[in-house]
Amino acid sequence: MKKAIALLLMAVMTVAVMGCGSSAGGAAGDGTLTVGTNAEFPPFEYVNDAGEPDGFDIALIKAIGDKMGVKVEVENMDFDALVASIGSKIDVAIAGMTVTEERKQTVDFSDPYYEAVQYVIVKKDSTIATADDLKGKNIGVQLGTTGDFLVEDIEGATAAQYQKAVDAVNDLLNDRVEAVIIDKNPALVFTEKYADQLVALPGDTFGFEQENYAIAMPKGDKELADAINKALAELKKDGTFDKLVADYIG
Repeated sequence: MKKAIALLLMAVMTVAVMGCGSSAGGAAGDGTLTVGTNAEFPPFEYVNDAGEPDGFDIALIKAIGDKMGVKVEVENMDFDALVASIGSKIDVAIAGMTVTEERKQTVDFSDPYYEAVQYVIVKKDSTIATADDLKGKNIGVQLGTTGDFLVEDIEGATAAQYQKAVDAVNDLLNDRVEAVIIDKNPALVFTEKYADQLVALPGDTFGFEQENYAIAMPKGDKELADAINKALAELKKDGTFDKLVADYIG
C-alpha cells in the first residue's frame, strides 16, 4: 500500500514539474525552438567575432524564447531556403523577412515587429537618381528577398542574384553591377563602411512601399503563433524590445 501511494505521489509530482516547464506549444512543444536565419543582413543578423549568428533578430528571438520558457537554437542558412525549411529542418525563421502574400501561401507569420523599406545603393559618381534611371540596369540583389522581386517589375532591368548581400555590394564596388537594392538598415550599414565610395538612396524616391518584418512559422500552428505573439507583446510592453532596437539598430 505504501509503495502504491509513493508511486502515485511521484506521478503527481512529475505532472506538476512538467506543468511548470515550457509554456510553448505546437512546434516548440518539446522545449526547443529551432530557428533559421541568414546571418548576412546587418544589423538584423550577422556573424559576430565568436563565429555565431548575432544581431537584432537573433537577440529578439532569444528574448521571445525566454518568455516562452524554451531553449532557442539558431541555424544559419541561405535566405532562399528558409521558408521551405520551416516544419522540417527548422521550427521558425527570423531574418528580416517581409510579409508577402506569396509567402503567406506557404507559411504563417507572427505579428509584425519592424517596419522597413527598400533602399538603392549606388556609387557616388552614379547618375541613378529616380525609378526611370533603374530601367535596363544590371542590379544586384540577395536571392529571394524583396529587392529580388522588385527588379522583376523594372523595365529592362536584370537581377544579378547573390546568396549574400555583401557579395552584391562588393560587385557594385568593382563595377560588375550598377546598383544594389536592399533593405534600408543594411543599406546604411554597407554605405557607412564604404562611405568614400557608396551612397544609399531612400526607397520612396523610387516608389518602393513600406514593408513589415515578421517571424515565419508553420502553416496552421496556432498554438505556436499565439505563444510567440504573446511573448512579443510582453517584450514590447516591458521595454525589452525598445532596448534591443537601441542596442542593435540605434
